[in-house]
Amino acid sequence: MDNRSLGRTGLSISPVVFGGNVFGWTADEKTSFELLDRFFDAGFNTIDTADCYSGWVPGNQGGESETIIGKWLKQSGRSRDKAVIITKVGSTPQGAAMEGGLGKARIIEKVEESLRRLQTDHIDLYLSHWPDPKTPHEETLSAFATLKEQGKIRAIGCSNYDAAQLQASFDAVEKAGLPRYDVLEPEYNLYDRTGFDGALADLCTVKDIGVITYFSLASGFLTGKYKSKAEAEANPNRGGMVAKYFDERGIRILSALDEVAAETHSQPASVALAWIAQRPGVTAPIASATSARQLDTMIAAGNLKLSEDQMKQLNDASA
Repeated sequence: MDNRSLGRTGLSISPVVFGGNVFGWTADEKTSFELLDRFFDAGFNTIDTADCYSGWVPGNQGGESETIIGKWLKQSGRSRDKAVIITKVGSTPQGAAMEGGLGKARIIEKVEESLRRLQTDHIDLYLSHWPDPKTPHEETLSAFATLKEQGKIRAIGCSNYDAAQLQASFDAVEKAGLPRYDVLEPEYNLYDRTGFDGALADLCTVKDIGVITYFSLASGFLTGKYKSKAEAEANPNRGGMVAKYFDERGIRILSALDEVAAETHSQPASVALAWIAQRPGVTAPIASATSARQLDTMIAAGNLKLSEDQMKQLNDASA
């Protein structure tokens, strides 16, 4: 298992990133600690979260995930430089885009809250969570420039930007002499490909942008756990998100995953993540786990190499 260089950031990340959206939601503090220990003991080093996680849960305020990660960092005894922490700013507590969420004053305020919850003096990668049409790119990037100068963040990126929005941010950088986004976090998986494949992937390749993908397992659909739309709908947490994938194309993808998993003596989830990790322009997928069994499929994905024929089979099934 080899770490990967993340674009021009200077960061070296594991081939699978642990998605911290489950911390404080479907994984309590004790479970989260156990999973993070297991993940890092296996040689992986990267955690993705956001300042809003997991504010959509009744009784939560947002920031629960960062708080759990901070407590784990403190009690684990691991050296801070052995962990790559990614977090985001610019959302409502429920995780939706916020108008004005990327204003300079708000970013300066919110980074302090994240640092406090994470119990650290710096964030390795800080992302604009959503495009903010109410705030000029120059204002947002000026805030990030200040935080980089202060040593509070090491690298910057954005999530959910399309090709035009990302290019507009580059244009703003050229005019204002500010640091640019060096990482993109798009939604991308075997089923949801159109948002990244094409113009956005091409731009990231040309500009040497590191790419880490979210919803890499399509909310659990690509694990093969759910065998029917009705079974998916019965899940109280993710049922509605998974059921939409049960169409002719989705079933074709599951069949191809099963075949490649059998050939590689692995699980469909491991194959789905390995496919992303081998896609042109992608650095690593993000995936979440709430049990040791789920986490082991993520760890296996980091060590799985698919053949050209297997990649073609999956590409054809998901076309």
